[in-house]
Amino acid sequence: MGGMSLFRDDGIVLRTQKLGEADRIITLLTRGHGRVRAVARGVRRTKSKFGARLEPFSHVDVQFFARGSELVGRGLPLCTQSETIAPYGGGIVSDYARYTAGTAMLETAERFTDHEGEPAVQQYLLLVGALRTLARGEHAPHLVLDAFLLRSLAVNGYAPSFSDCAKCGMPGPNRFFSVASGGSVCADCRVPGSVVPSPQTLELLGALLTGDWETADACEARYVREGSGLVSAYLHWHLERGLRSLRYVEK
Repeated sequence: MGGMSLFRDDGIVLRTQKLGEADRIITLLTRGHGRVRAVARGVRRTKSKFGARLEPFSHVDVQFFARGSELVGRGLPLCTQSETIAPYGGGIVSDYARYTAGTAMLETAERFTDHEGEPAVQQYLLLVGALRTLARGEHAPHLVLDAFLLRSLAVNGYAPSFSDCAKCGMPGPNRFFSVASGGSVCADCRVPGSVVPSPQTLELLGALLTGDWETADACEARYVREGSGLVSAYLHWHLERGLRSLRYVEK
């Protein structure tokens, strides 16, 4: 193959970009290679079944050809074959709330995987699980999104505290919440800019982080809205700039 190597992996399609008249650049979050961009040739042709499998939200088994011995290296690899593992898009794109929440998940996953070719298995598994839950309609889309955002923050080293003081460790519950300090803080550790959310809001966020869906599903809408605001602010602080897709999410 003249210095070409074959790779196979499974991944979630994060986004696509047009390339030339019939091709696309496909960005995927893969299990073994982290975020990968690859060229898929001819996929924009009307009759391309190959292209239909490589749409955002799709969980696919993909074959790549790349120059050299590394998948991510000189130039973009070619995506030469794909098989559908789970077509999550079918249960997402037909519903506005699910679609906007799912789009925010894809953008978040891409933002948390800055360096192409570096494995991010926990982030990958989180995304697969969140899209599966979203597509099945098991919980309200905005709750699934907030749970995904909180857990993404946690696996990337930014887990917020919703009970014990994030600065001194004083057992909670604590009244104040500081994005810059890492979550709940006690009166002694309170800093300018701290807010005082409802105890029920902090309980909700703790439930979303740990997967206590019974508590999360039963929460009143006002606490859900307040919680989403805290999650968004915390995410923006650690990403250093906001997610474009969050502004379209229904609350």
